[in-house]
Amino acid sequence: MQLIYSIVLGYALLLIVSLSFSTIYHTTKFFHFAHAITLTFAAYFTFLFSIQLNFPMAISIPLAILCAAAVGMLSEIAIYKPLRKRNASPTILTLASLGLYTVLQNIISILWSDDPRGVRTGEIRVGHEFLGAYITNVRIITIAVCLVLFVVCVLFMKYNRIGRNIRAVASNPELSNIVGIPSDKVILWAFGIGSALVAVVGILIAFDTDMRPTMGFRWLLYGVAAMIIGGVGSNLGLIGGALLLATAQHLTTYYIGSQWMDAVAYIFLILFLIVKPFGFSGKRLKKIEI
Repeated sequence: MQLIYSIVLGYALLLIVSLSFSTIYHTTKFFHFAHAITLTFAAYFTFLFSIQLNFPMAISIPLAILCAAAVGMLSEIAIYKPLRKRNASPTILTLASLGLYTVLQNIISILWSDDPRGVRTGEIRVGHEFLGAYITNVRIITIAVCLVLFVVCVLFMKYNRIGRNIRAVASNPELSNIVGIPSDKVILWAFGIGSALVAVVGILIAFDTDMRPTMGFRWLLYGVAAMIIGGVGSNLGLIGGALLLATAQHLTTYYIGSQWMDAVAYIFLILFLIVKPFGFSGKRLKKIEI
């Protein structure tokens, strides 16, 4: 039963990470690797506001999400948008995102050091027993928040005007501009929504485990793998891709060891690129460049 809890927890987190990354990628058509540092910044902003500045947690968490989302949106305004105006290719934008990730990760290391940090203030409890296994309050909240967020975001993209504009630009940015949908503004919205989603994940992880400046890149890897396995642009595909990857990783951890989690993500990614390159959805990947 403990294994099932671990799979559900990993699946819930992975679902939001892959959705947040897909929101940005599907709109911009390049790999925003600095998305990983947005997750990390959210955790450290929570530490800054709640532990260092002693703000109430009810204030610290929304502030951390806003600040982390601002980091993602500023990267679009200051770096990616000017590069797009110069007709930069997806490869150039991806390289710029890698450079941005490196710079921001080092800024976190300078400000907070490389030592593990935590935002938990209360005593550590065993958790609730159910069918012979234990699950903590933090993990119950994490699973519930992630699943609710996924449903809300899917409905937002389908029925809200901003969500529909994001889908339109993702489908055809040139035509969207012609019919009066400003692609630059919509891309900025995609960065804001995607960054806010992954910020929530960063905060939830920080409450469950310690945080380090490098914590975001591993989750980004998992999110990218789940997105490609499921099929770019398919929410149903994301559900299947995240479930398959989370199940495989935690089964491997249970029977072999946690050191194989990253390897499993790479193996599944390579296998799907060879056997089923368009993912579960069968949709062709558009201009994926790494």
